Amino acid sequence: MRVLGVDPGLTRCGIGVVEGVAGRPLTMLGVGVVRTAAAADIGVRLVGIERGIEEWMDRFSPELVAVERVFSQHNVRTVMGTAQASAVAMLCASRRGIPVALHTPSEVKAAVTGSGRADKAQVGAMVTRLLRLSAPPKPADAADALALAICHIWRAPAQNRLQQAVALHTAQHASKGRTR
Repeated sequence: MRVLGVDPGLTRCGIGVVEGVAGRPLTMLGVGVVRTAAAADIGVRLVGIERGIEEWMDRFSPELVAVERVFSQHNVRTVMGTAQASAVAMLCASRRGIPVALHTPSEVKAAVTGSGRADKAQVGAMVTRLLRLSAPPKPADAADALALAICHIWRAPAQNRLQQAVALHTAQHASKGRTR
């Protein structure tokens, strides 16, 4: 599975591509950030993020896009920018028919480090170790994007089994309702 991880942000949108399957060594295919100027108009910034994400999708052809789920922050302005950048990533993927998965920061930290309260340095260190890199990716947004991709690759098999079980349960209850 090839996953494009996106750590959304207006100034720095982290991007990372990881390939592999759960239980096997993973491979980083690319990592970086899409940057926009803080002084630019919001529309111009969103177009810049869209172009950057589209270039990464063209180059790496991901099978899935994993985006950090926006959560409540104390600074409404920050959360709005993050949500807007997140929506751009989801739009780019959906336009191409690529599935999108959302993961909370705590889910990503727990998947990569074992603790949902890990700090950025711990996440960067584990990403470095898991992908057998010589140094943590910089800036932290890039490491976070790789962590999102890793999280999804590791969680996808369990999520798929859960979805299949729910679908089977729903189908069984629907057929029982028709036979009464």
